[in-house]
Amino acid sequence: MNIEEFREYCLAKKAVEECFPFDEVTLVFKVAGKMFALTGLDNEEFKVNLKCDPERAIQLREEFPQDILPGYHMSKKHWNTVSFEGDLDEKQLCELIDHSYDLVVASLLKKVKLEFGFV
Repeated sequence: MNIEEFREYCLAKKAVEECFPFDEVTLVFKVAGKMFALTGLDNEEFKVNLKCDPERAIQLREEFPQDILPGYHMSKKHWNTVSFEGDLDEKQLCELIDHSYDLVVASLLKKVKLEFGFV
């Protein structure tokens, strides 16, 4: 999955916006105003920070030590940095994006879920 495919996949999800809240090279995807994915556009390797359940994050890092690392410049407990140029296939990458998105949606207040049509 290249960066354009990643971008299209994220934007196809409900209530997602892309923005550059930190600088002009850090692309952030938010659902209902909350981050679920971000990537640097100036990196040599295509890597994405994705939110992850803490227990699952540890398991994934152990299972894929070359491709899934603790979140770079993020809470190491809740975020992983995932290489999109490693050995993970597109199905696995999509599942990790979906997991991040779903975690954020689940954490939204009921009022916000109603506003964005998640309930």
